[in-house]
Amino acid sequence: MIELIVLDVDGCLTDGTIFYTNEGEAAKAFNVRDGFGIVCWQKIGKKCAIITGKSSKFVEHRAKDLGIKYVFQGVQDKLGVLKELLKELNLELHNVAAIGDDTNDYKQLKSVGWSFAPADALPFIRTQVKTVLKNSGGRGAVREMIETIVDEENLRGEFEKPWL
Repeated sequence: MIELIVLDVDGCLTDGTIFYTNEGEAAKAFNVRDGFGIVCWQKIGKKCAIITGKSSKFVEHRAKDLGIKYVFQGVQDKLGVLKELLKELNLELHNVAAIGDDTNDYKQLKSVGWSFAPADALPFIRTQVKTVLKNSGGRGAVREMIETIVDEENLRGEFEKPWL
């Protein structure tokens, strides 16, 4: 059973676009449906982590808004960080689903119980995962991932119960 989902940011939670203001401030757009899916996932007692190669304040803000407790930024060895987190949570790799879109996600994706890639992930990554999603990064891929797990593990009633 999947107990933890691990999310990449650029290309998964976002479409990978970075906006810069005239003052040089960066900004990214996050999909509200992805966010609500994450909230619902956590409401049924499941865990969520962000493990990303870049560091930014807006990832901290988004994680806080969604109640994501485990946030690791500026990570070069995503699998190493995940293994340390799993020790803390007393979980195994087979209890993890992860989404990634680029080569820096490869080792993590090949190690977890269920690997996902957005529709617009690098072609190589799409050939390496268990499930290629119909939605692109930042365009509902994370929500689709969560919904796929919920349906496969017969959690639909529990997932929707707080809202219906």
